[in-house]
Amino acid sequence: MSVNYMNSKLTTNQERAICSQLRNVKLKLLYKASIHGFTGAAFHQHCDNKSPTVSVGYNKSGYVFGGYTRRPFTQSGQFVNDCEAFLFSFSGRMLEKYPCFSASYAVKMINNCGPYFGEDLILLNGSQPVVHSNPGKYYNFNARQMHGNDLNLTECEVYQVEETVIMAKPWRLVIWESKTKTELMESIQFYKPLNNSVTQARVLLVGPVGVGKSSFFNSINSVFRGHVTSQAISGSSSTSLTTQFRTFSVKAGREGKPLPLVLCDTMGLEENVGAGPVIDDISNILKGHLPDRYQFNPSGPLQSEAHGFCKSPDLKDKIHCVTYVLDASKISIMSTKIEEKLKAIRRTVNLMGIPQLLLLTKIDEACALVREDIRNVYRSSYIKELAAARVGVPLSCIIPVKNYSEELELDTNTDILLLSAVVQMIRFVDNFFDDISGQLSSLTTGK
Repeated sequence: MSVNYMNSKLTTNQERAICSQLRNVKLKLLYKASIHGFTGAAFHQHCDNKSPTVSVGYNKSGYVFGGYTRRPFTQSGQFVNDCEAFLFSFSGRMLEKYPCFSASYAVKMINNCGPYFGEDLILLNGSQPVVHSNPGKYYNFNARQMHGNDLNLTECEVYQVEETVIMAKPWRLVIWESKTKTELMESIQFYKPLNNSVTQARVLLVGPVGVGKSSFFNSINSVFRGHVTSQAISGSSSTSLTTQFRTFSVKAGREGKPLPLVLCDTMGLEENVGAGPVIDDISNILKGHLPDRYQFNPSGPLQSEAHGFCKSPDLKDKIHCVTYVLDASKISIMSTKIEEKLKAIRRTVNLMGIPQLLLLTKIDEACALVREDIRNVYRSSYIKELAAARVGVPLSCIIPVKNYSEELELDTNTDILLLSAVVQMIRFVDNFFDDISGQLSSLTTGK
């Protein structure tokens, strides 16, 4: 049967989780044991001399597990060196990865077996629908955790890993010139909110821990300072480094005037109940009730009678645009609990009629083409597909960016993406003020 008519047994989320480990790739099904046969000969017929590959085993107990190698399969009988080989298993949506700690023995090429990883995991052992499992020699894994000690295979699949190619026509047009950067900076500096009672647009950044919300503010601040700087606390941590509600105003240069934009940073969303900001706190931020430097309390929101609670906020205190921030290199393996929290926030924001954007950060970590040259961002089919896949907002509302993290000097192309994101934010703020103006007009005319 042609591969075009073979259905992958991997779920969409499992496939995305595997691809997220390999970056900028897609999977093409080469071999399916239930169709081609549970034998080493059938496996080698369809998979030899093709690489890289992902091999996946399935058992009756519902476990999904396997291995990756960048070396092509043969029938040489020899071990081959592969420093990038790894085994994996799934725990729900999450992929557990087990690297090879002895690269010289990563994969063995045996004619009467299927995929043969070291001497630790063999799929289709001896041309039988069974698994050989012997952890600890070249890969460390917990056998019960990987396959539940169920060594009978119901299916075995092998996929070829294909890099996504650069698109002939970009999905967004950007002029990568210093003139573009200057024009974007000026349009932000001289922006005036449509509502006369507001001098600064307020944009709320929302997202999981470690996606780069604080780093985004630091990066925008760096562009206008003319050098890389850090004001908001940022870095890598499993829990939020931001524990307060913070409002950051960017200045046009070291001693310049504040820009007509305030970026509001929240505590990072976390999976666990009782961790991260509660939905009522987010709602209070949107309505303008919470003061700057409010200390988040995951056990409950700030009460209206508490000190610092603003009972009668003006329009200038409210949020005019919400921007979700997600890590492009991890979006495909985002947990269900984080998704549910984001959906709950989106419902709240929708009810208030506040415009919403999405920032995709760490695009260079997610896509090799972008890592080579950031100007490839809108020529990367991978970034486009990633953006449209799991977020629930239109592609036109999704802005890919790269924050400054380890750099000491600014890069014009990075700046253009960052500034484009800010310009889109203030356009969405204008949409918010347009809606308010329309509502007031309807009330005064009695329509």
